[in-house]
Amino acid sequence: MGKLLEVKDLAVSFQTYFGEVEAVRGVSFHVDKGETVALVGESGCGKSVTANSIMQLLPMPPAFYKNGQILFEGEDIVKKSDKEMQKIRGNKISMIFQDPMTSLNPTMKIGKQIIEGILKHQKLSRHEAKKKAIEMLELVSVPQPEKRINQYPHEFSGGMRQRVMIALAMVSNPELLIADEPTTALDVTVQAQILDLMKQIQDKLGTAIILITHDLGVVADISDRVIVMYAGKIMEEGTTDEIFKNPKHPYTRKLLGSVPRLDMDRNESLHSIEGTPPDLYRPPKGCPFFDRCDKAMVICKDHMPNKEYHSDSHYSYCWLNHPMAKAADEGSEI
Repeated sequence: MGKLLEVKDLAVSFQTYFGEVEAVRGVSFHVDKGETVALVGESGCGKSVTANSIMQLLPMPPAFYKNGQILFEGEDIVKKSDKEMQKIRGNKISMIFQDPMTSLNPTMKIGKQIIEGILKHQKLSRHEAKKKAIEMLELVSVPQPEKRINQYPHEFSGGMRQRVMIALAMVSNPELLIADEPTTALDVTVQAQILDLMKQIQDKLGTAIILITHDLGVVADISDRVIVMYAGKIMEEGTTDEIFKNPKHPYTRKLLGSVPRLDMDRNESLHSIEGTPPDLYRPPKGCPFFDRCDKAMVICKDHMPNKEYHSDSHYSYCWLNHPMAKAADEGSEI
């Protein structure tokens, strides 16, 4: 599979009254056609800023691209004008937002909102657009789509509103779907239904997905690769199996330790990550996880670790994985 999206050394900052906030700091990753990549990390780690940068949805100012490229189908969309991006947003790249109630227009019927998206990007009559809108609602398992198309967002449950958001995002058969914590406000049962639905639509339409979440448990079944972010940087990347079975960064291990497991003893408690993320007004010189890491070394404070590969698809940024650190741990001379 070829690369559909390639993010190269992306740096995005916000200019505020107190100074520059470096929200994303040198992030690089790619998404292949038809695959699902999960961006995982705590709130404030830069996941949503990265996603909104791809869509050019950040208000500029105060936000600005400090460095890097975002190549979609080989073209750098950072350089595209807002008029050019309007042809891409909702057409080739779509987004599902975290809270559907704030994303849907409460004064417009569901059908009208979907039909508007169809008419904007496709050469169809209003009658044909309405027919397609009903088909999309049926595809996302909204019952009685012919009736529900004439209802307002407040007449839908949270899970059904999220299904409508998926229909809105998928109506133009986008090549890339960005899902920004699409199941956060939903209960566990509905959460599983929404994730299964996204997977079914992906299998049917071949859409690539970037799934943004703070919950590693959510991505276990749906993602092909996992990217772990912290303080605006990537800490670790690998296939889902590699991240879950053989995590290499202490932060990834702590995230996994906070997820409930079926094999847990009834007296076993979940682990929390002590401390708080660093202040990105003045980001640390070295590893950003230094202050919260129980395995931190002196070098971690002032020097950012190099990228260490554990396989062709698995790498991390941690001094513990450096060959010299391994030698020291084994008692060898360095």
